[in-house]
Amino acid sequence: MTDSESTDRPYSAFPVRIGLQVQPQHAPYDAIRRTVAKAEEIGVDIAFNWDHFYPLFGEPDGLHFECWTMLAAWAEATERVEIGALVTCNSYRNADLLADMARTVDHVSDGRLILGIGSGWFERDYDEYGYEFGTAGGRLDNLAETLPRIEQRWAKLNPAPTRDIPVLIGGGGEKKTLKLVAKHANIWHGFGDAETLAHKHAVLDEHCRAIGRDPGEIERSAAVGDKTPDAVGKGLLDVGSRLFTVSASGPDYDLGLLREWVAWRDEVNAK
Repeated sequence: MTDSESTDRPYSAFPVRIGLQVQPQHAPYDAIRRTVAKAEEIGVDIAFNWDHFYPLFGEPDGLHFECWTMLAAWAEATERVEIGALVTCNSYRNADLLADMARTVDHVSDGRLILGIGSGWFERDYDEYGYEFGTAGGRLDNLAETLPRIEQRWAKLNPAPTRDIPVLIGGGGEKKTLKLVAKHANIWHGFGDAETLAHKHAVLDEHCRAIGRDPGEIERSAAVGDKTPDAVGKGLLDVGSRLFTVSASGPDYDLGLLREWVAWRDEVNAK
């Protein structure tokens, strides 16, 4: 990293980290548990699930499990890896309850929880479980109301969280979502190629400066899907991404790509 890169993208100072989203679909829970254990053994930094009630692809009524009860189980079943949802749907739980759930899993895990959160989008979840779907703008407004409530509840809980629980916000909306990231988040998670993410990073930087926050405080995360580090790693790294998340779906969780990303992480961080 050059001096100019450090000045232009202060978040480039973060070390490279690798996440694995273990998609909790089409697999029995013992397969999910084994996958998380294996990922920790491989050396992944963060194990994520997601917050949905039905599979997002494949058989729509296939096997599926709930997010937060699973995270509590992962907290007991793992020792080193951080855990979290990519991402929790803001609509599904009262804000103060969610804060208390996160604080509890934070304690169960000895301080390894990341609170990933977003405004929600999967309409079937809402319809089947009786939540009002509303509009995308309305859901973002609700997220804006929820985030300070979570922060306020954390300040009241006894015992308090073991640490300042990192907040990850997912989504790339430039007028609302990235403003919320600037105000509340420790990590921003986005999608797209290097050019797209470079633009989003610049927008987020401006939102940070508008409220007097150092953009370098926010770690930049990118979903890499099924792409290899040889294909996209350098490009994403050059625009400031530092957390790279691979996805794996049931019934057979193939961790070959995860191994490639972990090895690449170690090479980059050793330089």
